[in-house]
Amino acid sequence: MEPVLVIMAAGMGSRFGGLKQMTSVDDGDQVILDYSAYDALSAGFQKIVCVIKREMEADFRARVGDRIGANCELCYAFQELTDLPEAYLPVPAGRKKPWGTAHAVRAARREIDGPFAVINADDFYGRGAFRALYDFLASEGDEHTHCLAAYKLRNTLTENGTVARGICTADDRGHLLTVTERTAIRGPADAPAYTEDGGATWTALDPDAPVSLNTWGFRRSFLEAIEARLTDFLERDLPQNPEKAEFFLPGVVNDCLRAGTDRVALLHTEDVWHGVTYREDLPALRAALEELRAAGVYPRKLWA
Repeated sequence: MEPVLVIMAAGMGSRFGGLKQMTSVDDGDQVILDYSAYDALSAGFQKIVCVIKREMEADFRARVGDRIGANCELCYAFQELTDLPEAYLPVPAGRKKPWGTAHAVRAARREIDGPFAVINADDFYGRGAFRALYDFLASEGDEHTHCLAAYKLRNTLTENGTVARGICTADDRGHLLTVTERTAIRGPADAPAYTEDGGATWTALDPDAPVSLNTWGFRRSFLEAIEARLTDFLERDLPQNPEKAEFFLPGVVNDCLRAGTDRVALLHTEDVWHGVTYREDLPALRAALEELRAAGVYPRKLWA
C-alpha cells in the first residue's frame, strides 16, 4: 500500500488570532499547507487527507483544497465532537474544544488503508521530514514499528513567545523511549528553557534535544491503538476535565511504548521549522520562504 499523508487542519489558532491555515505566506497568496503538500508530493506521497471542521469545508476547498486536489488524490475527513463510541454520547455539556490530535487522526480512519504520515497544517517543516517519512513508510517493515521525524529544539523556536514541543529521548539503537510535552518553551535558540508555573521559574533544556512537531509515520495498526486508548481517555481523563481534556497523539505513543507493543524509530532532520504560532511570526516566515524561492528550492507558483 502507498503511504497516505494526513494533515490536521481543524484547529482554530487562538494565539494567532484567526484561522491561520488560511493565511497567505507569500506574494502568490499561497498558504503553509500549499508548501507542505508540494513537499509531500515531491517526496512521493500521492494521496492526502485533510482533517477539517465540517463547517469550514467550503472555505477550505476554495482557499487551498481545489488547487492541491488538482495535483493529487485529495480527500476530506471531518473532526466532530460527536465522533465518539456511542456509549459515550452525548458530548458533555459545555464541551466546545476539539478532542485533540489523536482524535483528529481517528477522524481520517476511513481514508487510511495502509501506512500513513501525520503533520500539522500550520507548520512549515521543510523537505527533509517528508522524504524521511515517505522512505520509511514505503519500505517493508514490522506492522508495529513506526517513526517520528524529529527536529533539533533550537530549530523550532519563535522570538515572539512560547511554544509547545514534545521533548524526545531515545535508546542507543535510535528508538524512541519517551515524548514529554512541554507546553511553554522560550528561546533564545542556544539557551531554551521551559516553565510549568506560569513563568515564575524556568528550567534549561538542551538546544539540540530532538523534539516532536507531530511529524509522525505510522503503520495502519496504530489506528487500533488509538481506538483502544480512546476508551481509556473517555473513562479516565475526560471526567476530570470534561470541557478541556484532550486526547493527544504523543500520549497514545507513550502508552504503546510503555506496554512494549510498538516501537518508534527516531529519524532526524536538520531543517528549520517556521510557523505562525503568533501573528508576529508571519514576517519571519515570509522572509524565509522568499529566501528559499530565491535559491530555487521552490518556484514562485507552486501549482502550475
